[in-house]
Amino acid sequence: MTLHPAANRQAPSLLYAVKQVELAVRAHLDELLRPSGITALQYTALTVLDRRDHLTTAELARNSFVTPQAMADLVTALERRGLIVRDRDPANRRRLLISLTGEGHELLAAVAERVGALEERMVADLTADERASFAGYLNRSRAALAQR
Repeated sequence: MTLHPAANRQAPSLLYAVKQVELAVRAHLDELLRPSGITALQYTALTVLDRRDHLTTAELARNSFVTPQAMADLVTALERRGLIVRDRDPANRRRLLISLTGEGHELLAAVAERVGALEERMVADLTADERASFAGYLNRSRAALAQR
């Protein structure tokens, strides 16, 4: 008896599955955010600032999973749009700290329902317990990789 070649294939790796989810989420986010005039990467940076204001460009880059060089361009674009502001750090005048503006907060509020619906769609087939476990597993995996 000869097995069909597909029967011998291994399931995709966990890293591959994570990357595929990331790509799908980013594509959906880009589409969802397009009318607002921001990208998924810009949205991520804004949500980081929504949780923790007064970050340097380097800190925002680390928390948004982009390089400092990419973040510099992103910050310039967001500042031009009036979504963020950079102010001198009173404790260290050489540092610029980034914060959301009122307009930045308004934009996040305007897209919150649609972003929430996307997240709900992503986990729609999971029970409440599975959702909690999934979130826990993702956060623990992220924390493990953040350790140096």
